[in-house]
Amino acid sequence: MTKTDTRISRPWSRVGDLFLYGLGQLRTIKKIYPGIMHLLIFWGVIIQVIGTAIKILQMGLFFPYSWPVFSQNVYLGFELVLDLAGVAILLGVLMAIIRRWIIKPRFMENSWDDIYALFLLALIPTVGFITEGFRLYSLQPSWANWSPIGNLTASIISNFSISPGTADLIHPYLFWGHVSLGLIFAASIPFTKLRHMIFTPVHIFLKSDRPTGELAAIEDIMEAEILGAGAINEFSSLDLLSFDACLQCGRCEEVCPATISGMSYSPRSLLLMLREDMAGSLLTPENGSDKTINKDLLKEGFLWSCTTCGHCLDVCPAFIRPPEQVIDIRRAQVLMTGEVPQTVGETLRNFERQGNPWGMPAPDRISWAEGIDVRVLSPGDAVDVLFYVGCAGAYDDRNKKVTRSFIEILNKLKIDYGILGDAEICCGETSRRMGNEYLFQVAAEENISLLSGYQFNKIVTLCPHGLNTIKNEYPRFGGSFQVLHASEFLAEIFSDLNLNLDNGKDFGRLTFHDSCYLGRYNNIYTQPRELLQNANLIPLEMKSAKEESFCCGGGGGAMWLETDADTRINHQRLQHALDINADTITTACPYCLIMFDDALRSKGLTDQIQVYDLVEILNQYLD
Repeated sequence: MTKTDTRISRPWSRVGDLFLYGLGQLRTIKKIYPGIMHLLIFWGVIIQVIGTAIKILQMGLFFPYSWPVFSQNVYLGFELVLDLAGVAILLGVLMAIIRRWIIKPRFMENSWDDIYALFLLALIPTVGFITEGFRLYSLQPSWANWSPIGNLTASIISNFSISPGTADLIHPYLFWGHVSLGLIFAASIPFTKLRHMIFTPVHIFLKSDRPTGELAAIEDIMEAEILGAGAINEFSSLDLLSFDACLQCGRCEEVCPATISGMSYSPRSLLLMLREDMAGSLLTPENGSDKTINKDLLKEGFLWSCTTCGHCLDVCPAFIRPPEQVIDIRRAQVLMTGEVPQTVGETLRNFERQGNPWGMPAPDRISWAEGIDVRVLSPGDAVDVLFYVGCAGAYDDRNKKVTRSFIEILNKLKIDYGILGDAEICCGETSRRMGNEYLFQVAAEENISLLSGYQFNKIVTLCPHGLNTIKNEYPRFGGSFQVLHASEFLAEIFSDLNLNLDNGKDFGRLTFHDSCYLGRYNNIYTQPRELLQNANLIPLEMKSAKEESFCCGGGGGAMWLETDADTRINHQRLQHALDINADTITTACPYCLIMFDDALRSKGLTDQIQVYDLVEILNQYLD
């Protein structure tokens, strides 16, 4: 089993998270209907369990441990709260039934334990109200109105030919029947999806401290015997816990671009299959020797469809990280078995031979700068801004235009900047997301050593993937730098941007696409829009924007994969722009630019819609 991160840091913060997200259900209630439904059931059950435990302790069954008998006023409030809790459970169950069998969201699946859990959750408070009705009918206390549902049940019982004495005789049987149902409920937890009631709060408390943009590193990779997760017991203990913590709510599947586009991959299916593997090999003794991962997980169409967009990370109520489990499996395939798609193998070989996924030689890294005034730094040089160009900006023909535009902006603003030229090294992001942790760690160490040989205040890059890697992942390897995306940097100095609004071309109906690694992983949403607004361009919002943005399909190494034309994620995202009749798509990521260009060519829409990087537009307006 792989090493598990230390999970005892920030204990009070973890307790706060437990209250906010475990007990408070903060992520669950982001969706109103299922959020209210889940809150009613969750808190109804919690209150009923506590109330029933108090009642049993008051009976003196566990001497010398007993709960003191309440004063009359407290007892009346106690009875009212328990009645309301039972009503909350029944209302929540009714809402769940309506949602599962009448509304039926596309991603909703029903299994036997869904039916079992709802039946049991409805039966327990129903029997409880009947039990309370028999008690009140036999005692006929003056305070019966403080138990409104029990009192209503008692009035119904009175319509039958049952005497108070008979009701008093029946009541103990009903009481212990009610207790038995509660015990059955408790005993069912490990064997049904009810297990998430225990494991989800525990997982929330123990969740990783790592930024969502940082993957766990393989420690001492040259000496490590386990590289990734090729078997179920090679996942970390926190991963194994997450398989049981999964609520199977489908929120991840609902937002997954691969699932929505018709691919076989689904983060929920991933977690369910891994849990089945865990249950079959680690929990069942007779199958304990077989710890292999489900073969369906290893299929190219499943495993390599995840773009690591991170949307599932944002919506999961249990804070599970499916993309990291995908990459752990990829690591085992790349580093241990070599069973990878052909295009993945070719891309990683390009990286090994030339130091970049494009497979282009290092001297060509500066070819984009021909005929333009740009300062190439030498080791030891001092500069305010180090512009990290990145592989896409250096090698991809379309993105070379973006790089030149940004250089022109820096020159116009007289920024004290420099570039590394052909000494620049790929950040290693693609190799890491594709599963080759070794190539990434080598690149990271070389880059940190290289960057340490120059004097600068900040690194600025056009690529959100490079931003995320240097900013969030390099510190783990000893490289801590101030890193800004170009949109952040320009937004900081926007007062220096003397925009001439008569210089720019007419972009028509313009929309801005949020890159996953810019927005979701690094929370950069406002700066690109502010810059466009400064150019008097008010972007139209697609139906999936900002935190809800839809992936372009190029992340996680997917840009180098061949996918079926009918399930291409970039075609789905292009359709979102078509739905609002956009004339211009703007983005701030080289991968997104490539994916939109590809989708437009595939659809034959290059004359209808144009796609630009943000800095290309700003450069047109800048004097």
